Amino acid sequence: MYAPKGVKTSSDFPIPDKMKAWVLGEPGQLSLKDKPVPVPKRAEVLVRIDAVAICATDLEIIYHGPPASIQGGLPFNKNFTPGHEYMGTVAALGPGVDEYRIGQRVTVEIHAGCGQCKRCREGMYTSCHNYGLNYGDVDKGHRANGFTTDGGFCEYQVNNINTLVAIPDEMSDEEATLVVTAGTAMYGLTELGGLIAGESVVVTGPGPIGLLGVAVAKALGAQPVILTGTRDNRLKIGLELGADYVVNVQNEDPVEAVRRLNGGKGVDYVVECSGAPNAVNEAAKMVSRGGKICLAAFPREAVPVDIAHIVRNNIYLFGIRGEGKSATHRAEAFMSQKRFDATKIHTHTFPLEDLPTAIRYAKDRVEDAIKVVVKAKGVSATHKVAAE
Repeated sequence: MYAPKGVKTSSDFPIPDKMKAWVLGEPGQLSLKDKPVPVPKRAEVLVRIDAVAICATDLEIIYHGPPASIQGGLPFNKNFTPGHEYMGTVAALGPGVDEYRIGQRVTVEIHAGCGQCKRCREGMYTSCHNYGLNYGDVDKGHRANGFTTDGGFCEYQVNNINTLVAIPDEMSDEEATLVVTAGTAMYGLTELGGLIAGESVVVTGPGPIGLLGVAVAKALGAQPVILTGTRDNRLKIGLELGADYVVNVQNEDPVEAVRRLNGGKGVDYVVECSGAPNAVNEAAKMVSRGGKICLAAFPREAVPVDIAHIVRNNIYLFGIRGEGKSATHRAEAFMSQKRFDATKIHTHTFPLEDLPTAIRYAKDRVEDAIKVVVKAKGVSATHKVAAE
């Protein structure tokens, strides 16, 4: 049985030496294999993974590679396990860890910075200057699970204690996987100003981050909150999560609609979550002079931007990556307080053994899938529709 030197375990949580893990070969090729259960180092714990949500970035990594960087290159054929939006139960403690206890339920952030570069010292660990330098003789201690190290499509994973967020027993496994998504939205709004009560906000793109961006903005007191997108079913969920207005951009000009709904003037903030080619230019026309735009999505190709308009109107652009500056802790607090119901974006659940089907549902949006979750323990193979 699993008993590494210096690692604290419990007979209540027996750990095998080997685990089942999905491994990426060629692009799009995943195989279920046996891997050794990883060993936590100092300031790390071993998490028994109970549920993992599939993110659009997982699909990019599985089929295209970037933004993953495994051993300094693309992730293919390197025995790499993707997946980063997971939660679980603390199963073992690395040397010196007393911040968490075995048996405690947690959800996890993706990024553990090196802790020594300029950005990490500023609290910007998602912008760690030693990103990807976590292998070989130059190991800087950086981890980004599912990006630069193995991720969560497996039974156990190691996490730095700085990436853990304790969750209440009342929170379901599926909801806990969404804390990181809500945390990304929270990080974007934090960078735009944080205290947005009474400010007008547009969220463009009703994907998971955009929908929870609506929920977080409304929980922070924004007024009005306007959501734009192309899918009426997702716009409807946006209304349920707190949007004051929704705009289907296939039916009307989004810039004109936003200004009309905001009393004929531009809004204070735009949170761009669509990644559409003209999204930045449209956002710049939606905000008032001196307004702020947060870019939370990225187009696959480079796109032209009207810089002159941005400069003339003193518009501020912020790019964010992930769930930085401990935003997940604030998002979890909102979710624990039932300030919004994140489970509205969870649509399907599959067992871990059926990950290829779950990925197909997420990739092809089968049955209007939004957030698809896989569970590693005792889940029926029948998928579950939760957002009806």
